[in-house]
Amino acid sequence: MAIDPVCKMEVEESKAAATADYREKKYYFCALGCKKAFDQDPKKYLAAEKKKQE
Repeated sequence: MAIDPVCKMEVEESKAAATADYREKKYYFCALGCKKAFDQDPKKYLAAEKKKQE
């Protein structure tokens, strides 16, 4: 399972509504709206993910 970087929902990769490749990593989205938000400002959503890992 992957985590949608926008809404933090668990997404089964094979059933994802959309995907995006950003900086050599694939991201999975529960809905097209989440992908659209991510595409507009990926750093906004990945900054939260990065802080969580620290």
